[in-house]
Amino acid sequence: MDGDATDLFLRFVNFLRGRRILAFKRNLYTIPPYFFGRMNGNRAAAIDMDTHGIQRSEAQQEQSDSSAEKNPVVVDDMTIRSRPKSANRAKTALERVKHAFWTFGKFVGPGFMISVAYIDPGNYATDIAAGASYQYKLLFIVLLSNLFAILLQSLAIQLGTVTGLDLASACRAYLPRWLNYLLYGLAEVAIIATDMAEVVGTAIALNLLIPKLPLVAGCALSILDVMAILIFYRPDGSMKGLRLFEMFVCLLVLGVVICFCIELSMISGSVGEVFRGYVPSSSLVESQALYQACGILGATVMPHSLYLGSGIVQPRLREFDTKHGLIPEEPVTAASSATNDEYLDKGIYIPSQAAIKHSLKYSITELALALFTFALFVNSAILIVAGASLYQNPDALEADIFGIHDLLAKSISPAVGTIFALALLLSGVSAGIVCTIAGQLVSEGAIRWKLKPWLRRLITRSISITPSIIIAGAVGRSGLNTALTASQVVLSSVLPFVTLPLIYFTSRSRYMTVLPGMARYYHEDGDRGWPGANSAAGVSMANPWYIIILGVLVWLVITVMNVANLVLLGLGKSG
Repeated sequence: MDGDATDLFLRFVNFLRGRRILAFKRNLYTIPPYFFGRMNGNRAAAIDMDTHGIQRSEAQQEQSDSSAEKNPVVVDDMTIRSRPKSANRAKTALERVKHAFWTFGKFVGPGFMISVAYIDPGNYATDIAAGASYQYKLLFIVLLSNLFAILLQSLAIQLGTVTGLDLASACRAYLPRWLNYLLYGLAEVAIIATDMAEVVGTAIALNLLIPKLPLVAGCALSILDVMAILIFYRPDGSMKGLRLFEMFVCLLVLGVVICFCIELSMISGSVGEVFRGYVPSSSLVESQALYQACGILGATVMPHSLYLGSGIVQPRLREFDTKHGLIPEEPVTAASSATNDEYLDKGIYIPSQAAIKHSLKYSITELALALFTFALFVNSAILIVAGASLYQNPDALEADIFGIHDLLAKSISPAVGTIFALALLLSGVSAGIVCTIAGQLVSEGAIRWKLKPWLRRLITRSISITPSIIIAGAVGRSGLNTALTASQVVLSSVLPFVTLPLIYFTSRSRYMTVLPGMARYYHEDGDRGWPGANSAAGVSMANPWYIIILGVLVWLVITVMNVANLVLLGLGKSG
């Protein structure tokens, strides 16, 4: 009878535990010690009931051991599990999600800096012209251009992450000298053309916001963003300082987004027609539509952004290797010790395999989100605002940015014109800052010409400001708009030459092989002598066959559209 009572009591306790009514706590109640066996660590022994005439089979005892091991709760000397298995799984899944979001947050920044290149003043001219001429029908080209950009920028991140080299350094490492110098010259032309677009955009925005400010003065004032780079940007400094600079650029991007959110709320248009614009239409085959589509593509996929994307991923890789003790001390070579400290060859940092696997997925995800949300939104918003307010307006077809501003102010409200000018200013300033960093990467990587960023900014901005000031002083508004259009044509011409080496490098196992073990530093032997990463012990992270095919198709589309753009421009069939 005593054994039956004990068994009944234990079943009642288990029932309360299963219903989560009873939780064992010390000193809450007393259970006779002869009910339980002694515990060993976190593994509960079976309850010995022999003294009460209850005999347990070995199968029952093993089942009790297994259940107690999986669900331990401490009660005095005893370990018993009270939490259901599903609750533990939910808690583990939640912790994994929180950890993933926390880790992803550390990678936020580079994608926003890259997205700045896709919302620069050059995009304003092309998107406005497309919206005024075809309303929303060219939104498909905006979407397609952003998808192309995501693919190419992902390849740039892959190159920089796996090899530790930016695109310019990879060209120097793996291409013949003459070809490297040719690509370097084209890259510098593209950067100067991009910088000219930022100068023109900033000058126009300042003139629109402050009408009494001459255009020449606006061009000269555009050099003031050197101060931002001088204060914030420290590429070899701490991650905290680098993230602060990235957040500064992010704030500029968010300012542009907020401006266009306000503008979209002040226009009237059919949501259905807007979404239908993301579907291909027969209007795309018209000569004027093709010309404007080429302009959108050329203004969206920017050459300097590929150099930038491949070069700004290394700090987070280095942070991971340093944190986990995978980075060795830099070797000091005789060649490097004989140079001036400012031009000291610190060696090429090659990340560890663990850092590459950890960082690559987060970097590409952050980039895709930044481009597919902010860059796509801003470019779409510019076209939608133009399409809703300027479509079928005869005055809008030949209008430049000044004329578009005036039409927006008259057709909707003066506030819309002011917000448009403010967005243009923020775009010009942020794009100019990012362009400087890209120029620094190009000069250091291709020819090892090392300059401080602010000095590099002074040189490139001076080169781009000079023709802008001359044009603004001699011709005025129409001349600046022509210069803006010409800069986009130059960028369109350079783009195929920049994208081809990127696709080639990331598709070859010779360059995309990762060696196991710790991170490494590599010093060049003389002027050349870069190592090939090909090794039987390594793991290839080259593009799979379908990415290679997709990359080649994208390159062909970009090349054909840019050639068509130049042909139509030369034949005078752009209008």
